[in-house]
Amino acid sequence: METAFISLGSNLDHPIEHVLEAASQMDNLESTKVCNLSSLYKTIPIGPQNQNDYINAVAIIETNLTPTDLLSTLQGIEKKHRRKRGIKWGPRSLDLDILLFGKLVLRTRDLIIPHRELVKREFVLIPLLEVTNHDFIIPNYGKIKKYL
Repeated sequence: METAFISLGSNLDHPIEHVLEAASQMDNLESTKVCNLSSLYKTIPIGPQNQNDYINAVAIIETNLTPTDLLSTLQGIEKKHRRKRGIKWGPRSLDLDILLFGKLVLRTRDLIIPHRELVKREFVLIPLLEVTNHDFIIPNYGKIKKYL
């Protein structure tokens, strides 16, 4: 089993329900278990401002899936929540991103780990800090406290 960190976000159609249901769906996957879920955080959008605030969280999971299979599985969960891809940083019913996957550093066309925006986004860093600690090391970046 490998430890991975997943960000969850939503700002459409009852976002709290989308985030909590997605966490439950991840926990019910055959080869994955949610070990911890941060508090839910209400944040302003980083893209177009004519949209609702977001509900964000970070989950720690243990999984036997490969990073690519995990990405596909998470996209399947997004699809169940009627996720539509359109406007960059636009509103969404559910957004699930792999932030970290063990100590893996990966750059492919479809997947970058650690997530390329991880250290730039408080709505990810604050819940990540909640489920880790100030000395937590982000591969390729160093201690999380450096970015807060």
